[in-house]
Amino acid sequence: MRAEEIFLKKLESKGITLDSLLDTALELYIGEEREKIREELHELMLKYLSDINVQALILSALLLEENFTVEGDPVNLVADELIGINIAEYIGGKMALFNFFYYDTRKPGILAELPPFLDDAIGGFIAGCMTRLFESEADWP
Repeated sequence: MRAEEIFLKKLESKGITLDSLLDTALELYIGEEREKIREELHELMLKYLSDINVQALILSALLLEENFTVEGDPVNLVADELIGINIAEYIGGKMALFNFFYYDTRKPGILAELPPFLDDAIGGFIAGCMTRLFESEADWP
């Protein structure tokens, strides 16, 4: 079994599937060729799910959820945002920060169902992947 498949199994045990990640990412997507974008995003997500750094940051959020009690998502809790921001920027660079805050405030799809550390880690992952996908497609001069 490949690294991303092993890690996906761990996420699936928390109710986070690859399909739910893709659906959530595309919920805020505005554009055409939705199926083409979904296929490219699928491959990109698998690539980054096998990255040890992404795994470590998402795993930190999983461990925090399991070992740290938080009521709701208090405004003075910023560690969750820091994890999400770091994942987003690691994958998509500084431009991903804007996508992270877009996903974080809108909370589409599975993000609305996840607890504080996981919603930001997964939101950062999605934001980073979406940014990377469109950055690679952009025709920069």
